[in-house]
Amino acid sequence: MKKLFREFFKGVIKENPTFVLALGLCPTLAVSTSVVNAVGMGAAATFVLMGSNAMVAMIKNNIPAKIRIPCFIVVIATFVTIVEMVLKAYTPGLNRALGIYVPLIAVNCIVLGRAEAYASKNTLMNSLFDGLGMGAGFTLALTLISSIREYFGSGKIFGYALSHKFEPVSIFGMPSGALLVIGILLILFNRLKGRKS
Repeated sequence: MKKLFREFFKGVIKENPTFVLALGLCPTLAVSTSVVNAVGMGAAATFVLMGSNAMVAMIKNNIPAKIRIPCFIVVIATFVTIVEMVLKAYTPGLNRALGIYVPLIAVNCIVLGRAEAYASKNTLMNSLFDGLGMGAGFTLALTLISSIREYFGSGKIFGYALSHKFEPVSIFGMPSGALLVIGILLILFNRLKGRKS
């Protein structure tokens, strides 16, 4: 059990997909304009990570080495399709807000990277916890980035104004603002990580 928790926390801090590995930055830039979008994308990616990691861990011995990547993409695309159908059925507004970035989870380097580098070489439970940890780390990063961008860009969080006297800074609502926030958080995260190691 201790090893499973280590696999989980590795994805949150030590190998955080956004702040340490710098993976999945395209959807991070695009959907981090609001906390609602960030949490929705994080939940979708976590489901796909857990499902695809578990499936790859179960079928890895039956896949010929020459076609393993296409097989992994088919597995990932299946879970992405499930997520997209659920979003369309139950949260159409969020589905519209996330747009093309939900189907693009199928080729997201975080998901494909974990399937190839981890799930194809480890047990089902380890792969499941690895997917959960990587998804939690990605969600944490998206939420942190979007909280800063939404507050400074609009003066609101979850659509509620926190301060009526605050004057929003429009750059935080733009892609350049996302790059600025991600850059500052990357510096802070790596400084904190460096002190702990």
